Amino acid sequence: MRDTLTGSLLTMPPSQEPLVRVASGAQPNDEARAEVRTLLDEVQSADGFPGISDQASLGIEDGATGETLSLLARVSGAGALAGYAALTRCEGTWDLETVVRPDLRGTPSDAHGALVDAALGEVAARGGGAIRVWLRTDLEHGADRLAARGLHPIRELLQLRAPLTSAALQDAASPPVPVRPFRIGRDEQAWLEVNARAFAGHPEQASWTLTDLERREREPWFDPGGFLLHEAGTRLAAFCWTKVHLNPVLGEIYVIGVDPDYQGRGLGRALTRVGLGHLATRGVPTAMLYVERTNTPALVLYRSLGFTEHHREVQFTGEVEPAGQVDTPTTRPMP
Repeated sequence: MRDTLTGSLLTMPPSQEPLVRVASGAQPNDEARAEVRTLLDEVQSADGFPGISDQASLGIEDGATGETLSLLARVSGAGALAGYAALTRCEGTWDLETVVRPDLRGTPSDAHGALVDAALGEVAARGGGAIRVWLRTDLEHGADRLAARGLHPIRELLQLRAPLTSAALQDAASPPVPVRPFRIGRDEQAWLEVNARAFAGHPEQASWTLTDLERREREPWFDPGGFLLHEAGTRLAAFCWTKVHLNPVLGEIYVIGVDPDYQGRGLGRALTRVGLGHLATRGVPTAMLYVERTNTPALVLYRSLGFTEHHREVQFTGEVEPAGQVDTPTTRPMP
């Protein structure tokens, strides 16, 4: 190329290699799975909570329900894993969960932005459609990145925590309502029916299947003795499923529900106390749970039991245009 003003030849600058490269595929190989597991451990140690949901974590090992893609972000040149994303389509909607190495957050590499852009491109190539994206860390910068891509927030999930006191141990010794442990191979169908009724309309919990339940029964953390059922006669009326985390040590009220036929009788409070009591007997110092920010009755209940907010997680949404209609993957806010 010649400079028309001086007649000298111009040298075009070499194109800059991206700081992060993203590869996608149906399922990570064994080596990549080990890298992702290490990344998730690093994130949990740094943040004090999981970087992705149980459903996405289970999908790393044995695949997830629906159409699923795994996206691996690597630092260019070094090849080190910078981040991971799980992109799943179920019942016509895409769900994206991302996790980024703690030391790379807020850096020029922008592994989070690279993963989101790659996911939007994959959705566009598959005909576009609605997408939901969870943001769990680096909320301020992450929200700006997602807004720049046409996504907007629709849900806020709060993680609450409370110290387990001597009162919890007293409830364990004298439960406010009778409970029994879950029986593997016998209680699955009854629990699934009550769970679906208790969480009708919930975007994730209401759609649990026998496969979802059985996958968790195979997890090392699963303890049927901490999956507590309350019956009214021969009917399952309510339940409190607990889970113990080891990194850091926390006791979670994993799922708690009351059949609509038995709501309004104080079973929610009673089963929460039963669950906290069980966790206290395990020697766990702190309890935690998740609740929708808009679920005012539950927030009132949990705060009355000593729970306070630990952190927030925000879900964003938008609609991806099919490839070929736009030059680059973009989103537009859903109505």
